[in-house]
Amino acid sequence: MSPIIRLVSFADSDNATTGETEEVSVRHEAELDNGKLVLLLDNRGWSSIGRWSDARRRDIEETARVVVGPDEPYGEQSVEVATTGHWAFIQEILAVQGIEVEVSELRKMRHDVVLSKRLQDRLDKGSNPSG
Repeated sequence: MSPIIRLVSFADSDNATTGETEEVSVRHEAELDNGKLVLLLDNRGWSSIGRWSDARRRDIEETARVVVGPDEPYGEQSVEVATTGHWAFIQEILAVQGIEVEVSELRKMRHDVVLSKRLQDRLDKGSNPSG
């Protein structure tokens, strides 16, 4: 059995962003049964012309899960090939850290999204007409 208990995507909003444009960065990690986090991807995120006042937590969580993959297939690639390739890539990252896990386990792993306090505050201010 894998020592991984879940996958976690940490979503954050750039504090320096003063405009209304929705900008979110996402760091994707594996949480081990000993509480340690193992970095999988740290170069993900998005920006949108959407306004923070229209942003919803559920939408942010869904988009965070999408941007960490698996990606859509490209060219003649099938969905299955793209998906398997993504999980094989994640499996390789974990193997370098000495963590052995089957692709089939990774595909079924629980995936939580954690919003930073800064992002939660941004969402709260966006939903408050006086804020």
